[in-house]
Amino acid sequence: MRRALVAGLITIVIFCVLWIALSALINRVFPWMTILLGAMLGFAVRQAGRGVDWRFPMLAAVLTLSGALLSNIVVAASYTAEIFDTSTLHVLRSVTSMTWPVFFDEVLTPADGFYGVFAAGLAAFLSNRRLTRSQYYALRLWRAKSDRHQ
Repeated sequence: MRRALVAGLITIVIFCVLWIALSALINRVFPWMTILLGAMLGFAVRQAGRGVDWRFPMLAAVLTLSGALLSNIVVAASYTAEIFDTSTLHVLRSVTSMTWPVFFDEVLTPADGFYGVFAAGLAAFLSNRRLTRSQYYALRLWRAKSDRHQ
């Protein structure tokens, strides 16, 4: 579980950098990029966690929703930094409690919420380890056996 969490956090950082670079290159922000985050997080949790229970899809979905919000904040800060000719980190450090209502009113849209929820579902779907038929059958037998002994 710890490896899946670390891989997910690294994936969020990489995604933020890629989204900022693409937005700066094209000079446009695409809200559907969050779906790419969901796919990346699903694969990262699958490869690092290699789990087969409910915790891994839940972790992937929560990381995706958190990452979608964080990446929207970072992309908005990057865009603002470009306008004011300063660095993104300077804009992020200058955020106050009065900044957040403006951000949620002007930057986040219902489309961001829709894409975030869709990406979380995609990440949850992709996060569990894929088993062969024989592995799945062995897992079912093991779970049935452990249920009988409890």
